Amino acid sequence: METTPIFRISGKLIWFSSLFLGILAAIPKIAQQEFEWIRVIVDACVTSSFSVIIWYYNISTLPAYVGKEGIKGFLTQRLFKGIWVGLLIMLILAGIQQYLVPYPNYGAVILMFEVRGVLIYLTFYMFTQLLYQNYLNQQVNLELERSTSANIWAQYELLRQQVNPHFLFNGLNTLKYMVETRDEHAVDFILKLSDFYRFTLENRKHDLIRLSEEMEIVHAYLYLLKARFEEGLSVNIEVEEKVYNSLIPPFTLQLLLENCIKHNVVSLDKPLHISIRSQGDVLLVSNKLYVKRIPESSTGLGLENIKRRYDHLLKQSVTIVVDKENFTVKLPVVYENHYN
Repeated sequence: METTPIFRISGKLIWFSSLFLGILAAIPKIAQQEFEWIRVIVDACVTSSFSVIIWYYNISTLPAYVGKEGIKGFLTQRLFKGIWVGLLIMLILAGIQQYLVPYPNYGAVILMFEVRGVLIYLTFYMFTQLLYQNYLNQQVNLELERSTSANIWAQYELLRQQVNPHFLFNGLNTLKYMVETRDEHAVDFILKLSDFYRFTLENRKHDLIRLSEEMEIVHAYLYLLKARFEEGLSVNIEVEEKVYNSLIPPFTLQLLLENCIKHNVVSLDKPLHISIRSQGDVLLVSNKLYVKRIPESSTGLGLENIKRRYDHLLKQSVTIVVDKENFTVKLPVVYENHYN
């Protein structure tokens, strides 16, 4: 599982910039004809210490004022709160300096330090915001790349499963049997097999199709299955008329039907009963459990494929409910206006 990197600012940048500001603040005193080194050093230490504290204060308080959508404007509340905190910190540091190296005109010195503190805070405030916004932009770009990769993977798996060699092999075997026995439905079987693969080629390029189009794929697929399993397979479809206008990732129902047959016994003695029905804002696909004693080899990618596509394309979750008798998949019903 990939984790999101934590927003960090280099310690070298923090300490180097703070030291640089301390030296910069001390230069005017050094430029004077008469100066005391002790006052210069203490002055530089106060400025550097204040800079380090403000750096870490900005970094630690920033996430509390930022939502998932990023930074909004200049975050006025955080700005003014930070200024007051900065004034208080600088007042304390200036008091320490006055204790170590007393100034005769303490009021003017305090004012100078407070103005310096406000300027340093505003500079670091703006710089921290720019760095954090750049960090958020990088995370968005990474998420887009991951999302695109996941979509490509899902499409690849969909195509790989649709051109299922086992299904084609079974279909051709069924057709061979029908031709040899001069079954009058052989021509219909060929046409339905052709329709199914035509639907596969046409709709695999689309992210979403209407449920009415998906049902065309399902009916073609069921015809092929019925020719193979005859009365061993029973599929009941009860979908409200309005639900046919909803959107669904292509081949979702076909993959679920294939999943039912792959994992359950299908025979005349134990017919497999599958139900596709609408119920409120969900589409239910369920089957009676007749689990095979010797299960077929499975990659487990069918249901995962469906979950990923619903999450990626519709921002909806697929629910799977399993009890002692039934296996049910709940697909959210999403209409075009909601998707837009």
